[in-house]
Amino acid sequence: MAELQVYAVEEADVTGGVCLVRCVGGVARAGQVYAAGESRVWLRGIERYGRAVDFFDAGHTARVRLAGAVVALLSRGQVLTSVPPDGHALAELEAWLATGPPLTDEPRPRTLRSLAVGGMQDDLLPDGVRLRWGRLAQAAAYRCAAAEEASDLVRGIDLAFVRCYLIREFGPGRGGDPAALCREALALVDLSPAEAAERARVWRELPRAAILHLRHVKNLLRWTDAARPYLADGDPSAVALEAWSRIRPELP
Repeated sequence: MAELQVYAVEEADVTGGVCLVRCVGGVARAGQVYAAGESRVWLRGIERYGRAVDFFDAGHTARVRLAGAVVALLSRGQVLTSVPPDGHALAELEAWLATGPPLTDEPRPRTLRSLAVGGMQDDLLPDGVRLRWGRLAQAAAYRCAAAEEASDLVRGIDLAFVRCYLIREFGPGRGGDPAALCREALALVDLSPAEAAERARVWRELPRAAILHLRHVKNLLRWTDAARPYLADGDPSAVALEAWSRIRPELP
């Protein structure tokens, strides 16, 4: 699977256009199909240093010709992920995550997460479709954590990011349960605010693993901000998060 990050759309019309991109994963080859949300674009040509080439790999930039009307709507920083020539439809990916990997060319978990987050954030799609992509992104977070042997805390950061985004975009109910997000995030933290504050004062002297742990705690709890306004007064999670809000800026 290859991934291209868009630097600029240099020209575009209803048939496609030319973009300056950076390969951020895998090997990009002429002829590949890339997903841009629910839409698809085709990589028709690659130019590097004024010469046509057949491919380029991660860490390098190129000027590429893409086919597809959606090229005109691409934005700086957007990541395009290669898919099999026939593509994987949303329903197909939902079935894959529900039952296991029956697809011939199933996406890698991290690539699947990238696809799902891209669909979730694509405001050109109907809300119902974006919510389905959001549910897919949550399922992909579990696949990623299992494949990469990540800790529950690291998996929690991925999940909290997706859940926070859905609540912010669609509100509680459709977007998720704010109280559950806060409660489950706090359950993953094995430090009290007082303990974290004590370690934060001397964090530069701590072992690398301890510094990374504090950073993970900070990254996890920042995603509860979108949910906190929906918590009832006196809710234990609201009280705990208020205490953490005073400590978080001091964490590495």
